[in-house]
Amino acid sequence: MTDPIRVCQVLPRRSSMTKMALVLLVVALQGCSTLRPKLEPIRLMISSVVMTSPDMFNQQFVVRMHVENPNDREIAVQSVDYKLFLQGDGFADGVSNRSFKLPAKGEQDVDLPVRTAFTSSFGRLISRLNGSKRVEYVIEGTLQTDITLLKKIPFRESGTAELAVMR
Repeated sequence: MTDPIRVCQVLPRRSSMTKMALVLLVVALQGCSTLRPKLEPIRLMISSVVMTSPDMFNQQFVVRMHVENPNDREIAVQSVDYKLFLQGDGFADGVSNRSFKLPAKGEQDVDLPVRTAFTSSFGRLISRLNGSKRVEYVIEGTLQTDITLLKKIPFRESGTAELAVMR
């Protein structure tokens, strides 16, 4: 039979060893987070939204984004996971697997093909514009990169852009 006094003497040691292990684990995890690269936020601005197929049931657009990299390192973007809101309405979301490289301290224009089959969303957009060619937008999502410990870079930008129809 186990001696209860002996069990009580061993428990506090295990408890303090558990506490010590927990403290070491927390310190190690904080150390790993300091290894994560520190990047300034990447800026994305929509320059234009061009309708390339004005079909009533399946609209196709090219959203031209101007992307600025304020960092001292080149960033290879493998894909863009996005949600696009125009005039306050959810307009499109998806993933563009077109890869591109953002030069260090550089900028670049990137075309994002967007397809929508929401005739009601398109109709609401046209009615909200009231004849204006400027459209208010919000674009949010993540840039998928090849950076170790920083595979996803979130973004959220808003502004206005020119709406055009390609004929």
